[in-house]
Amino acid sequence: MNEFTNFWNLKYNFKETIVEKYEVVFYALVSFLLPFFIAHPQWVIGIIVNLFLTKVAFNFKLKTALPVILFPSLGVLSAGLIFGSNTHFLLYFIPMIWIGNTIYILTYKFTVFKKNINKWISPIISALIKSIVLFAYTLILVYLFTFPKIFLIAMGSLQVVTGIIGGYLGVISVQAIYKNKKKR
Repeated sequence: MNEFTNFWNLKYNFKETIVEKYEVVFYALVSFLLPFFIAHPQWVIGIIVNLFLTKVAFNFKLKTALPVILFPSLGVLSAGLIFGSNTHFLLYFIPMIWIGNTIYILTYKFTVFKKNINKWISPIISALIKSIVLFAYTLILVYLFTFPKIFLIAMGSLQVVTGIIGGYLGVISVQAIYKNKKKR
């Protein structure tokens, strides 16, 4: 009986590992393709991307999360719809968006797992830090290089709102999955 249980656990763990590997690929592909199907409102895409960022912060190392960090902004640029005639300016924001997404994940990991800050407060902290970095960069581009002011909202207050809502949805989904796994 014990050998059967060990075999079953090994089989279950293997399936779970395979599913986790494809989970990141799924998030990355959905993040990339979203702008092709949902161009507006932009906040919907932002919430979904931040949901995925929160989930990978909970479950994966940073290097595993790289596709989820990189693909959303590439999808927005490829679709060319969200900022209309200003989409070409997005090229200058992409590296900073990647940095912002990385900051979101690292801040979330640090606050939850290192500092034991409440998982409901951590999305607020992560979203604020990410948006401060993006907004500061955007201020420089808008006032020194005369980029369109529309980016101030997109890289400022919108980042805070989508980061917090997406983070909360990520926490809720992780809790639901964890409770489901505990029942097995």
